[in-house]
Amino acid sequence: MGTYTYRPAEGHGLPHNPFNALVAPRPIGWIGTLSADGRHNLAPYSFFNAFNYTPPLIGFASTGLKDTARNCAATGEFTWNLVSRGLLVPMNETSTTSDVDEFERSGLTPLASDLIAAPRVAESQVTFECRVTQQFELTGLDGQPAGAIMTFGEVVVVHIDDELLVDGIFDTQRADPLLRGGGPSAYFGISEGSRLDLRRPSD
Repeated sequence: MGTYTYRPAEGHGLPHNPFNALVAPRPIGWIGTLSADGRHNLAPYSFFNAFNYTPPLIGFASTGLKDTARNCAATGEFTWNLVSRGLLVPMNETSTTSDVDEFERSGLTPLASDLIAAPRVAESQVTFECRVTQQFELTGLDGQPAGAIMTFGEVVVVHIDDELLVDGIFDTQRADPLLRGGGPSAYFGISEGSRLDLRRPSD
């Protein structure tokens, strides 16, 4: 038994960079935006998470100033849409780099939001409406740009399908969220058998 050690700046020396797989599983940031001229955009991001309770803040990182980050900068709005197992194939279709309407390409339905103009995914059972709070380019230790744009947004409206609330509590397993596992194609789910319950110390 040993330990494989590498310094990222010098390369990983493996068939595939393990970084994404090591920080896993990660929720998928399925982000809906509207361009300045009113075009729909929908794209999945694997560098995504929630960062604060009050106010509720979520964020995602985009490699370069892609359409989603550009739209967020122009309009100050975006939606997050839960990817359940049943939405795996259409979600994958929205990862295209082609200049198309991803809703049309994937057969998904754009749904009007309550407070913002950015579209939600009608087929998604949980959606957030968000307004951008911060957007900046990430840097490395040397202070040089890392080529990634970080976008944070405050959740201003939450939509949850009634079927996912059991006695008023959100049932994560019933939502069947897909999680990114790293590697070129790995995704994971959540099952009842994998659940553990643990409460924090009271002192």
